[in-house]
Amino acid sequence: MTPNGERPVRFVGHRYPQIIPDPDEVEPGALAPWSSLPVSSRSGLSLDLVESRLRRENRLLATDPLPDHPEELSLVADAWPVPTTRRSAVLVALFEEEGETHVVLTRRSLTLRHHRGEIALPGGRSEDDETAVETALREAREEVGLDPSTITPLAWLSPIVSFASGSSIWPIVGLLPGRPEFTIDPTEVDRAFTVTLADLVADEAFVEERWRRALLRPGADEDGFFPIYFFKVPDDVVWGATARVLTELLCLVIGVPWTREHGSRGRPS
Repeated sequence: MTPNGERPVRFVGHRYPQIIPDPDEVEPGALAPWSSLPVSSRSGLSLDLVESRLRRENRLLATDPLPDHPEELSLVADAWPVPTTRRSAVLVALFEEEGETHVVLTRRSLTLRHHRGEIALPGGRSEDDETAVETALREAREEVGLDPSTITPLAWLSPIVSFASGSSIWPIVGLLPGRPEFTIDPTEVDRAFTVTLADLVADEAFVEERWRRALLRPGADEDGFFPIYFFKVPDDVVWGATARVLTELLCLVIGVPWTREHGSRGRPS
């Protein structure tokens, strides 16, 4: 809990259906990594720009192999090194419209047992001997009807390892030829929609909080706090693993530094 017993207000007046679990303690986090940039530099985020920035950061699938070992993952994950017992992948599906890059998001079904109603990227558990790219494409087809033959796998983002279970998520960036038509699986997805990268880096679209739980979380700072990111999207909010993936993508595209320790520095006074 914050010193005065009140939790930070994320987005004033913004309503959304999902219930976000409350941590034991929470305090305001850092400003958005791109907050010091002028608004003019946070628009016109074309696919050409996305590809050039990912190439500059050595993230292209064609030339730069995905991290594939727990020792490598521990450098970019929210955990100490642990065996990766379960593997999954998500598709960061991008397309351009009127000079702006959009990303495909879903709201998970409200009937699911776990993570119900959360905003997510299409994705899921890998099958035996399936690559991260194959998993991401298959899950995108099953969940929202994206035709794998129309998707160009382009790049990868930093894998995330769950500190509790040792499970892992590989984000794969894929390019679409244009705005897709969705055919959702209602057992997994409540709705599918898109937002522009420019909207995600707009003023007042991003909030960071620092959480602390009674059970010490690996990756927390010396005070036991760890950063949690939130994005305001139409009629909902993105947080958790999806927000982490989007934050890294946006930092790479905008050209500002970000690491998992971002939340431990630059906090407002």
